[in-house]
Amino acid sequence: MSDFKRLMRLKLKMKQKRPEFKRQDSHRTARIGTSWRRPFGKHSGMRIGLKHRSAVVKIGYRCPALVRNLHPSGLEDILVNNVKEISALNPETQAARIASTVGKRKRIEMVKKANELNIRILNISKQKQEELLQ
Repeated sequence: MSDFKRLMRLKLKMKQKRPEFKRQDSHRTARIGTSWRRPFGKHSGMRIGLKHRSAVVKIGYRCPALVRNLHPSGLEDILVNNVKEISALNPETQAARIASTVGKRKRIEMVKKANELNIRILNISKQKQEELLQ
């Protein structure tokens, strides 16, 4: 097993174990919201790291640097807006994600170009791609 595959598997395991980081006291009031904010406060049990409190974001939860920011397929996720950007991609290491602002006509052209160059498109299924090309 290659080192890259081992690291990708490790990344998946770490992601499954990683807790859901919630904002301090977000369970008390709805107006606060759950999006993460670092806990401040002199007497904050969460900041101190008491065992029964929610987890706090720390560097130890990070995945290995070689596989960080990669798609689960192992390819680098690149946002593309036009056909020119698709032709600049490397099919061995990169995959395209077509921007949501791209219209249907340009999207069809981009799918055709990606199929020619053997580039994977992450946010359009194979069935949808076939429908677009008909």
